[in-house]
Amino acid sequence: MNASIKAAVQVVDATAVMGTLRARPRLLALGEPTHGEEILLEVRNDLFRELVEREGYRTIAIESDCLMGLVVDDYVTSGTGTLDEAMARGFSHGWGEFEGNRELVRWMRTYNDGRPDSERLRFAGVDGPLEITGAASPRPVLTALHDYLAARVDAGLLPCTAETLDRLLGADDRWTDPGAMMDPSRSVGQTPEAARLRLLADDLVALLDWQTPHLITASTSDEWDWARLYGRTATGLLRYHYWLADTSPSRLIRLLSVRDTMIAANLLAVAERGPTLVHAHNSHLQRDRSSMWMAGARQEWWSAGAIVGARLGEEYAFLATALGTIRHHGVQTPPPDTVEGMLYALPEDRYLVDPGRLAAALGDLTPAPRVSPWFGYAPLNPAHLASIDALMFVKDSDRSSLRM
Repeated sequence: MNASIKAAVQVVDATAVMGTLRARPRLLALGEPTHGEEILLEVRNDLFRELVEREGYRTIAIESDCLMGLVVDDYVTSGTGTLDEAMARGFSHGWGEFEGNRELVRWMRTYNDGRPDSERLRFAGVDGPLEITGAASPRPVLTALHDYLAARVDAGLLPCTAETLDRLLGADDRWTDPGAMMDPSRSVGQTPEAARLRLLADDLVALLDWQTPHLITASTSDEWDWARLYGRTATGLLRYHYWLADTSPSRLIRLLSVRDTMIAANLLAVAERGPTLVHAHNSHLQRDRSSMWMAGARQEWWSAGAIVGARLGEEYAFLATALGTIRHHGVQTPPPDTVEGMLYALPEDRYLVDPGRLAAALGDLTPAPRVSPWFGYAPLNPAHLASIDALMFVKDSDRSSLRM
C-alpha cells in the first residue's frame, strides 16, 4: 500500500501545485487544520515566494481583520511606518505575534523596495473585524464611507448627515460588549437605532454603486477599493450585530454564516487584483459545508470557500493541509488506517498529494476518520477528498525555524 500511496505524492513547490490543478486559479486557497503552528506559516511563506517568483502572483490574503490589513498593505507597498508598527496594528487575532507572519511582511517589503507599482506585492486581510468575543463597532467604516461619498457627490444625494450617524451610533462600547456573544439581551443589534443604521448603510452602499462611473474617475484605485471595503464591512457588521441580539435556535448558524459571507465578499474583491494566495483555516476555505460543536450542538454552514468556489468555478482552487503530529498539544502519531497515518508512514517531512491519485491508490479501502484529542486541531475528513484540488501533508509540527 505504501508504494501505491507514494505514487500519489510529490515534492512541495509552486510548479508541482500548479501541475496538480486542472486550471490556473485566480484564487489559490491554502487551508490549515489549526492555527498558531509556525511550521504551517513556513510552508505558506515558501509557497508564496515561489508563486511570486515563478507564477506571477502578486497578492496574499490571510484570515485577519480586513481593515487592519490596510496598515500592512501600506507598509509593504510604500514603506509607511515601521515593521513593528505594521505587526502591532495590522493584524487581528494575535497573528502579529507570530514570527512567520513577521517574516512574510519583512520579505514582502524587501521585495517591493524599488519596484514599480505594477510589480509590487499586496497584502490583504479578508476576515471581518470580528473576534470570538464579539464584533467591532460599525462607526469607523460607516463614517469613512460617508466621508468618502460626501467629498465626491452632491450633499443632497446623501441619505443622512454625519451628525445623524454619530447620534445613532452612540458610544462604541455599546457595540463591543463581549457579554453579547453569550447573552443576546446585551447586544444593541436590534435596537431602533441599529435598524435605522442598517437602512442608512444600505443606502450609502447603493449610492456608491449608483455613482460608480463618477466615483471611479474621482478616486484613485486604492480609494475606490477602500470605499467598497467600507461598504461591505459596514453592512456585514450591522448584520452580524443584528444576529448577536437574536434569541432563535439558528442564532449561532447565522453568526457563523455572516462571518463566512463577509470573508467570501472580501475574497471576491481581492480576486479582482489577479492571482492571489489565500491562507486561512480549512473550514473557511473548503468547498464542503463546515461544521463545529458550539453551545452543545453541531452547527453547520456554507464556508467562504464554498461560496467563492460556486461563483468562480475552476478559478478557485482549494489546497487543504493535514498534519501528522502536534505533540505539544497531545496530537500524537496518527492511526495507520487514517489518511494522515498512511501519509505519515512515508519518509519525508512534507508532501503534495494528488487526491485523485490517492483515491485510486486506496481503491475500495475507505480510510477511517481521525479523531483529535485537542479541540484546536481539525483532522482531515476523508469524505472531503473528492472536493479538494490538492492536499499538503506536513508530518510534524515541532519546528519553529523559518526560511524566507
